[in-house]
Amino acid sequence: MTLCAGLVSGTSMDGVEAVLLEISGSDFAVRGALHVDYPDQLAAQLKDAVTDPHACGLDALGHLDAAIGEVFAGAAASLLARCGVAASAVRAIGSHGQTVLHRPRAPLPFSIQIGDPNRIAERTGIDVVADFRRRDLAAGGEGAPLVPAFHAAAFGNAGRDCAVVNIGGIANITTLHAGGGVAGFDTGPGNCLMDLWAQEHLGTAFDAGGALAARGRVQPALLAALLVEPYLALPPPKSTGRELFHRAWLAPALLRHDAPVPDVMATLCEYTAVTIANAVRAVPDFHPGELLVCGGGARNGELMRRLARQLAGVELTTTAARGIAPDQVEAALFAWLAHRFLEGEPGNVTAVTGARGPRVLGALYRGSVTGLSHP
Repeated sequence: MTLCAGLVSGTSMDGVEAVLLEISGSDFAVRGALHVDYPDQLAAQLKDAVTDPHACGLDALGHLDAAIGEVFAGAAASLLARCGVAASAVRAIGSHGQTVLHRPRAPLPFSIQIGDPNRIAERTGIDVVADFRRRDLAAGGEGAPLVPAFHAAAFGNAGRDCAVVNIGGIANITTLHAGGGVAGFDTGPGNCLMDLWAQEHLGTAFDAGGALAARGRVQPALLAALLVEPYLALPPPKSTGRELFHRAWLAPALLRHDAPVPDVMATLCEYTAVTIANAVRAVPDFHPGELLVCGGGARNGELMRRLARQLAGVELTTTAARGIAPDQVEAALFAWLAHRFLEGEPGNVTAVTGARGPRVLGALYRGSVTGLSHP
């Protein structure tokens, strides 16, 4: 039995999810989990940097890298304290960090995650595996999404097609085929546009439960304008992020199709549901009987209702039905990837990312000056 911790902050950028994963061969189980919010000032600085990357200088980026590293280190320490587990009992921490820019289709593709893993290793004394995306990019892949490999390990169900959708700031799907095949890609916005609208008009980080969306009516013209986004028609492998789906992207459609605040939220909620459902339907020779939802979107009752309507006939539930709470899946992924790294096992799925072949993902930051925590 091996214990690995996983740390991640997703495209919602609200804080750190931390999970302690117990791994025994191909079996694993969550031993404990917690969420740590970013301090308000740090969250604001981070969102400013992501909203306008050109305005984020090297000093600001360096500060964010160090500050977020400290938050991640604190989350790891708090997780172990909550679980009553000593640092010496943990083989490694897998830290994704915080994505601030993802450019898989740049002339020289790149992806930037911050949250200095050296600080996590120094504060905890535990070996840290980080920098999971760039090896896949170097091998010609998108570097994302990485979660389908874990979805297959955790939720694969031989003999039946099953889809898993992770709805964070951006949404991605994993298709688990009855014959054992695995595919997946980013479908487009998850919560990010709804969160922006909630921040502007509710003064809250998100539309709790989808209450505002439930009061509104979908505006067909606005929805149609959003659905012409070229990314949606790209064939996989593909990945995206807030560098595409942000407030400035949304603004022209809102100017052309003015609507009441609740109606805009209802339309944005429908947009997420439609783009996910369209992506599921577009996968060739794939007929899922079950759709498992994870990520923060699983808590949005109105989004879940709209998604169920779009995929009528498909059993819709959350990953909790398979033993991992929706908010814990991504952090568990990075604990699992850290374990894969230490075992010398690949962490990417080439059919998902488009890389030239399987690759061991990550880089090691030692937690002890005497060498690896666990030889």
